[in-house]
Amino acid sequence: MPDVSTQSIDVPVPGGVLELSWAAVTDTGRRREVNQDAVFAAYPLFVVADGMGGHVGGEIASASTIERLRAVADSGHVNPKTIEKALARAVKDIASHPEATDDGTGTTVTGVFLDTSGDAAHWVTLNIGDSRVYLVREGAIAQVTTDHSVVQELVAAGRLSPEEAENHPYGNVITRAVGPSEGVKPDYVRLDVAQGDRFVICSDGLTKELTDYGIRHFLDENADPADAASAMLEAALENGGRDNITIIVLDVGHPAERSADEPVTDED
Repeated sequence: MPDVSTQSIDVPVPGGVLELSWAAVTDTGRRREVNQDAVFAAYPLFVVADGMGGHVGGEIASASTIERLRAVADSGHVNPKTIEKALARAVKDIASHPEATDDGTGTTVTGVFLDTSGDAAHWVTLNIGDSRVYLVREGAIAQVTTDHSVVQELVAAGRLSPEEAENHPYGNVITRAVGPSEGVKPDYVRLDVAQGDRFVICSDGLTKELTDYGIRHFLDENADPADAASAMLEAALENGGRDNITIIVLDVGHPAERSADEPVTDED
C-alpha cells in the first residue's frame, strides 16, 4: 500500500477563511502491469486522469494532461478558459508521440477547483470521460459529474437500468476523451461552498470495485482524508483491483472566525 498523507490549507474567501484538507493516492491495482492514471491535488485544483491506449499511449495522455493542468494551478489563474487552453496543449503533446499513440489513445480528466473570483466562493467541477466527482453533503452521497460513456447514454435513453449498467459489456467504452486527434470541452457544474462537504474524485478503478454506498461508508468511518483514501483503496484491491485506482478525498472545513487579511498557514 502506498503512503498517503493529509495536507491542509486555510484559504481567504469572501466573508472569512475556509479550511481545506485533502489526500490523494494512486495504485496500479492487481491486474494491470502499469499505472496509466495520473493525479494532481493542490489548492485550488484537484484532478484525476485515467489514460487509455496501447503500449505507453495511456501514460503519455494522462501525464501530459495532468502536467498541463499543474501549470495552470501554479499560475494561480484556474478557470474554464485556462483549463481549456491547457487541454488543447495536452492534445498537441499527445499527438507529438505518434510512435506510442494511436486512435485509441486518450485520457479522462475529472476534478474540481475553488473559484474565489466572485462575491462568494464556488466549487466548479470539470469532466471529460468516466472518472467521477462525488459529493457527500449532510450525510447523502451524490455523483456530481455525468459519465461520458456508451452505458450512460443507454441509461439516459431508458434502454438500460442502473443495475444492468453495472455489468454491461460496453462498460469501459467512453464517448469523450482528451486524445491526439481533437480537443474537447469539459462539462462544468457549479456548486455552492458548504461547511462539512466531502468530495471524492476518482478513476473508474475505484467505482468498478465499490458502490456509492461503499464509498460513503468509508468516508463515514474515516474522518481524516488520508485514512479515508487508504481505506477505499484497500477495499478496492480486496474486491479485485481490476484496474488502476486513483482517489482524492477533499474536505471542506468550517470557515475560521477571523478576517481574511490575517495570516494564512499552509502545512502538510
